[in-house]
Amino acid sequence: MPERRYHRVTTTTPRPEAPTALVGHERLLDAVTGLFTRRGLPLPRARTAAEALCHGDLVGFPSHGLFNLERLYLPLLETGRCDPWAEPVTVRDLGACAVVDHRRALGLWAAAEAMDDAVARARRHGIGLVAVRGATHFGCAGFHAARAAAAGMVGVVAANCGGQRLVPAPGGSLPLLGTNPLSVAAPALPGRPFVLDMSTTTVPTGRLRLAERDGAPVPEGWLEDEHGTPVTDPGAYDRSQARLRWLGGTPQTGAYKGFGLGLAVEVLAAGLSGSATGPAPEALTGDGRAQGVDDGVGFLLLAVDAARLRPGGDFTDAMRDLFGTVADCPPAAGSDGEPRYPGWWEAERSLRHRREGVPLPAGLYEELTALGLFDDAEDEGHTGGGVR
Repeated sequence: MPERRYHRVTTTTPRPEAPTALVGHERLLDAVTGLFTRRGLPLPRARTAAEALCHGDLVGFPSHGLFNLERLYLPLLETGRCDPWAEPVTVRDLGACAVVDHRRALGLWAAAEAMDDAVARARRHGIGLVAVRGATHFGCAGFHAARAAAAGMVGVVAANCGGQRLVPAPGGSLPLLGTNPLSVAAPALPGRPFVLDMSTTTVPTGRLRLAERDGAPVPEGWLEDEHGTPVTDPGAYDRSQARLRWLGGTPQTGAYKGFGLGLAVEVLAAGLSGSATGPAPEALTGDGRAQGVDDGVGFLLLAVDAARLRPGGDFTDAMRDLFGTVADCPPAAGSDGEPRYPGWWEAERSLRHRREGVPLPAGLYEELTALGLFDDAEDEGHTGGGVR
């Protein structure tokens, strides 16, 4: 067997400008956990929900982090679209796979528990699949897929957007699907798992709203108008003057790939569990604007115990070689970065933010303070880098 290489573990991403506030990760988790318990969630599940929500800010995906607390999750709880006391019910159990009704439980914790269930099934059967219906928004898909990777397994997560319709088929006039996220995770180099976490559209809607909040244009290719002309004003999306593009861009450059992935997610997340679907007869009665709500969401959570499945049982070593080769690949001439796999930079940011604090923009920090998450009198002892 060839001598195993020891891959460099370095951080080469440019440091961001000094944040307005740095909040200790544990303090952030405690504050969000407390808020969720005050909204009725049992403490262990409130903690898991806090970990899932803060994960976005921890790894550098703020579009799926605390930005969504007051915009998305608290309204779900306050309007009854999400039940803080819901207890998931197993509808069908075939041993290696099951269908579970989440009964409007908060997806942040419920998806995590469903993946843990899939991992437990995989330990018994080699593979575990949990199809979920009656679900709500679960934050970063990668947070849940990575739970399988942490157990030494391959994890797959797919979620549709229930009855929400945002994007038409290539060449179509009526929205049919949501952003339909997909994540695949696996062990890779130590402390840096492979975690692919993607929407099947060019970006999720949260990226647009972050850009609008910051007063920044978006790159050409994210949005288009009804004629297919690129739009760079992120606010045009919520004014129904622009729509998301699929991964691949236009029909000429591969939009059918993103659309096909979106449909595949619909099959896996909604078709198997019996959840609401975007492409339904009522979609054909629309006027071209986004329609429906993301209720009745469906998830697929899959765990594969690859060490048991793979002949020879050397899965972990094989993955270290696979992803180590990627990490050792030299950069192209003129490149300003080194080749890395999905999940690497997120792990780097997580390590830095756990050590130095999680950066929060001024407006978001003030919003969270107004919700009672932080005590201004204690800020100096817990935050830094622009603390007010």
